[in-house]
Amino acid sequence: MNNEQLMKNLRVPSGKIDVVLDTDAYNEIDDQFAIAYLLRAPEKLSVKAIYAAPFKNNKSKGPKEGMEKSYDEIIKLLSLMKIENMLTLRGSESYLPSESEAVISDAARDLAERVKNYTPEKPLYVVAIGAITNVASAILLNPDVAKNTVVVWLGGHALHYHDTNEFNMKQDIAAARVVYKSGVPLVILPCCGVVTNFTLSKPELEYWFMGKNEVSDYLAKNAIAEAEVYASGKPWTRVIWDVTAVAWLLNDNDVFMNGRILPKAYLPNYDNKYEEEPTGHPMNYIYYIKRDALMNDMVRRITKD
Repeated sequence: MNNEQLMKNLRVPSGKIDVVLDTDAYNEIDDQFAIAYLLRAPEKLSVKAIYAAPFKNNKSKGPKEGMEKSYDEIIKLLSLMKIENMLTLRGSESYLPSESEAVISDAARDLAERVKNYTPEKPLYVVAIGAITNVASAILLNPDVAKNTVVVWLGGHALHYHDTNEFNMKQDIAAARVVYKSGVPLVILPCCGVVTNFTLSKPELEYWFMGKNEVSDYLAKNAIAEAEVYASGKPWTRVIWDVTAVAWLLNDNDVFMNGRILPKAYLPNYDNKYEEEPTGHPMNYIYYIKRDALMNDMVRRITKD
């Protein structure tokens, strides 16, 4: 890919585009908002497949269980939205054993094969909102993934933050390094220090989402129920992290966020820091989320009939 085309692919796309989503949908409560938001923008986003990503936390004993629960959650969301025939595939059951070994899964195989229908001039957009194992595995299976896609990933923390010890990144640093080093056009939405600005409160969930339709009702009740476990009787907000990765695809004229293209991306390391030596590949680094503008659009799309 020549430099001119690379720089073009690092900018918000114009016209209708093809998209796949890679999501650890059961991990928290924000992936569900992202899935609904993605599927409610058909004028711009043609969604070709949704992949279940692995995760391990208090909701999962390990990456395989996390992936399976995420797969089930995707199916549940599609049912609530009355969407049939959406290709939904299981992803990795483990994290990368090394930076040279793929984890074979239906999702990784599909992405590695799917990119054969795309080019740098007409790329496939990959929105990744979990550990990036599936995407890294696809790159290892077929290096053309790095040429024929644009990867939009919510991962790591802001460059000014004291570490990169963020959930999506720390689960599979080897996978993150594969993606960063591949040369794929990469758009990064850092968590702490940037996306932490995109929050939603209980009164907003009750007022804007509850009672509007099946999926918005589920999203609100699910978010409130989880927050009430640890903050009952107190004021609280939740960061709806993953919506921002979808929103970048809709960010015409910087209406939802601002970013800048860094000439060289700093590589995440196994010590939860960025390496001092950059990768040599540019990336689009999002540094500011316009919370109210994005919230208005998300509410409008998700709550419509």
